[in-house]
Amino acid sequence: MGDWLQRNIVEPGKLPLLLALTAFILTFLITRVVTRLIRAGKGPFGNVSAGGVHIHHVVPGIVLTVVGGFGAVAGGRHGFGSAVSAVVFGIGAGLVLDEFALVLHLDDVYWTEAGRKSVEVVVLTAALVGLVLVGFVPFGVNDLSDEELQDRGSVISTVVVNFLLALAVLSKGKAKMAIFSVIIPFVALFGLVRVARPDSPWARRLYRRRPRARAKAVLRAYHHDRRWAGPRRVLGDWLGGKTDAELTRAADHR
Repeated sequence: MGDWLQRNIVEPGKLPLLLALTAFILTFLITRVVTRLIRAGKGPFGNVSAGGVHIHHVVPGIVLTVVGGFGAVAGGRHGFGSAVSAVVFGIGAGLVLDEFALVLHLDDVYWTEAGRKSVEVVVLTAALVGLVLVGFVPFGVNDLSDEELQDRGSVISTVVVNFLLALAVLSKGKAKMAIFSVIIPFVALFGLVRVARPDSPWARRLYRRRPRARAKAVLRAYHHDRRWAGPRRVLGDWLGGKTDAELTRAADHR
């Protein structure tokens, strides 16, 4: 394990990325535990207020992200300073993305269905950073040989083609698949052969005069959403806690 860590993480200069990812995940998990304890009225924790204003943890998260980001830029990829900056950045990013839904809606939706977006964004971010950490490079540049990397034309054409493929998948309404296809271009090919979401720009433009394709898109989206609604809710409840509406329904059934 030590040899693998030295060869694949330390020598390529990825130790700060590993530290940032670890701090990011731990911060999110600890934050969710603390907020759930506060919500249940247990433990020594409580909401932070100043002058009657509730201070959301996204506020210190932004400060830590800025400090860690600038520290990482100034400190390079090696040394104690870069490691500390990476940890500070990871903690800040964890606090910020834990309240991503609040920033998105400009409203306190933490314990609502809309607040589940924060959990999804955190999981997606951790997965993408993990892929980069193990060696995947955006737009498939890591698949090029040394000779191809020396040829600017090959690199530029690879990036452009993969970017366009990811953009096409995004236009089909498959945002998560498009994001992953930036790291793993093969995912884009899978997304392209699939039917577009019925509310996507692709469907509105290309399925407008194709009723059978439009009907197939609606049916496929219905089955997909129904299939994954259960697992998505279980994951959201486990990581983020139940919403206020779910707790209210559970209390009414008692």
